[in-house]
Amino acid sequence: MISGSATAEGTSRFAVKHKTLLDFWRKCNDLTLSTMGIGTYLGDPDIKTDEMYASSIYRAIELGINVIDTAINYRFQKSERNVGQALKKVITSGLAKRDEFFICTKGGFISGEGSMPSREWVAETFVNKNIASISDFIGGYHCMSPKYLKNQVDQSRSNLGIETIDVYYVHNPETQIPSIGRDAFYRRLTDAFKALEECVMEKKIRWYGTATWNAYRVPKTNREHISLDSVIECAIKAGGTYNHFKFIQLPFNLGLPEAFIEATQEFDDEYFTILDLAKRNEIAIIGSASLLQARLLGRVPDEFRSKFPTVKKDHQICLQFARSTPGILTALCGMKNSIHVEENMEIAKIAPLTSKEFISLFSSQV
Repeated sequence: MISGSATAEGTSRFAVKHKTLLDFWRKCNDLTLSTMGIGTYLGDPDIKTDEMYASSIYRAIELGINVIDTAINYRFQKSERNVGQALKKVITSGLAKRDEFFICTKGGFISGEGSMPSREWVAETFVNKNIASISDFIGGYHCMSPKYLKNQVDQSRSNLGIETIDVYYVHNPETQIPSIGRDAFYRRLTDAFKALEECVMEKKIRWYGTATWNAYRVPKTNREHISLDSVIECAIKAGGTYNHFKFIQLPFNLGLPEAFIEATQEFDDEYFTILDLAKRNEIAIIGSASLLQARLLGRVPDEFRSKFPTVKKDHQICLQFARSTPGILTALCGMKNSIHVEENMEIAKIAPLTSKEFISLFSSQV
């Protein structure tokens, strides 16, 4: 198990080693983090994809990315293990130290063990060991009970080969709301946060958050809507004023720009965008699905493309757009191929849009 976690000194050191990259760094909790991060969601659970991910993660760190995102259910635990393989190689080769990079993972969905989980596997792995009951699994696939999350934290630490995870997200918790209702949902979320506060005290994680899809960007009338103000109350109940709920992950891209343009969050009888309200509460937002899982490629309008004269390819325009967004700390992009890492990192040689330039985009296209 690799000891340590991301630190102010380490991440700053990493940025200095890659000082030729233009405006590629943002500060958060005294850390210096890359505005582009590597994701590990897509791909078959096979050996070839394992090898590709391990190589692409190594290449990403080599070129200057120090934010790595994964989840225990991605490719049935294999993506976490690929991250672990890459990190071990990074450290043993002397390319970087543990304190220089920022590791994020998630728990909530049933992971399986290298393949789609069966009912028998769930019973043997969780129910028979009194880690979770059948009723804890909402919809038969999502659980955030305290014992279950603590078990998943330990499994993720083992998969990643690290003692301390920098950010641990409750994965898409909003999927439970239609089944259990909002009151029960927030009670469960509070209990989940209490478990994660204990993990912080045990130095198994540094911070925690929520990784969502619909939750914060849909209107209050949507059955999967989550109130950030209510989530913060859950965190205060769990860990007091100085709790460790510090991160949100949500989709942000040309096709899903709601986090920047839609006032979905209510606070003190006013409505705010999730980016604005998170900033007011010193909660960092990491954007996922910057390419909308490649569905945006070939669909960037010519008029919009003209706003990025120094960026030619659709995937690079989408990444430049996402990482230029005021309030987005890091834009994630799945990269299981080293060639894609190299192509994506071409935009690190080009300064992102200024806030004024970015806002001007919304006068027409987005």
